[in-house]
Amino acid sequence: MTSASASYRDAGVDTAAGDLAVSLMKQAVSATHGPEVLGGFGGFAGLFDASALLGYRRPLLASSTDGVGTKVAIAQALDKHDTIGQDLVGMVVDDIVVVGAKPLFMTDYIACGKVVPARIADIVAGIARACSATGTALVGGETAEHPGLLGVDDYDVAGAASGVVEADRVLGAERVRDGDVVLALESSGIHSNGFSLVRHILAGADIRYTDHSAELGASFGEALLEPTRLYTTPLLNLLGDERFDGAIHSLSHVTGGGIAANLARVLPLGSWVEVERSTWSPAPVFRVLSDIAGTSLESAEGTWNLGIGFFAVVSAEVADAVTAELTAGGIPTWAVGTVHTSARDFSGFEQGAKGVDGGAVRLIGHYAN
Repeated sequence: MTSASASYRDAGVDTAAGDLAVSLMKQAVSATHGPEVLGGFGGFAGLFDASALLGYRRPLLASSTDGVGTKVAIAQALDKHDTIGQDLVGMVVDDIVVVGAKPLFMTDYIACGKVVPARIADIVAGIARACSATGTALVGGETAEHPGLLGVDDYDVAGAASGVVEADRVLGAERVRDGDVVLALESSGIHSNGFSLVRHILAGADIRYTDHSAELGASFGEALLEPTRLYTTPLLNLLGDERFDGAIHSLSHVTGGGIAANLARVLPLGSWVEVERSTWSPAPVFRVLSDIAGTSLESAEGTWNLGIGFFAVVSAEVADAVTAELTAGGIPTWAVGTVHTSARDFSGFEQGAKGVDGGAVRLIGHYAN
């Protein structure tokens, strides 16, 4: 090997492309910065002025980290990268609001086989737009080029965010009471979970992402890339509304593990809910995929959200008003069940999940047509 060939570029890393990508994303990222973000763009660490926390009696910091899974494979196949960033923010920031916390800031990480500046800029612009929509400052990030480990068109994204909530305002299972109503908040589609199953189904049927689906009114890839709905701002508005003070008891983000498991995590031990399938009709994307696979919608309840992106467990007295408020704000919301604490046999129920000794949930009935 000669000295001329022993360069970083020869090894597959193009620092100039990385610099260009940073330049292209600068405006989008800076647009998420309010006066609490210090030091501007491009530092080694992001600085966030925490003096606002002095107004809290006992501030608790909430944190979350996640990615978007194999949904990125569809974005790569279609060479469409401007929505995957919203998926990332939805997966990370919407977990923070589950405890009632207001997001403060987020960082992102993109690993790729080759830095294509316009592609990276598209991804980050999507992250920035969603951060702005949720009131989250995008204070930093990293783009890492991994030649030989990832293909030239391959990438993965991840992120982490922090938020704050007053200690006596934390939402959770301990607030839930007998008779509380469980509200379902509609999803925008598959969101960012269960895409390994999606890809397996389509591959098995020899269906390409560019193939048109009459039932979906778009190509399969376009329908599958529908970005994850963002729930943070509407839910924070709800929590800040004096009409509902203390009446929102727990929230659940329906992500990996599906419907029953995620609801069970935010219910107290010994409580139970029967979620009535007849209260909603899963969107066409779920029905089309199930038909292609030759399986039932019920068999996917532990994998896909099937039309429910979030749950809110609220006092019965405010259930109708909360439903109306969220629906009027653009998120169709409806009641799916009631919390009970009476003793019963839990056969057929899902109890707790992900290490949480929570309540018991099962789905009953048949989906609406």
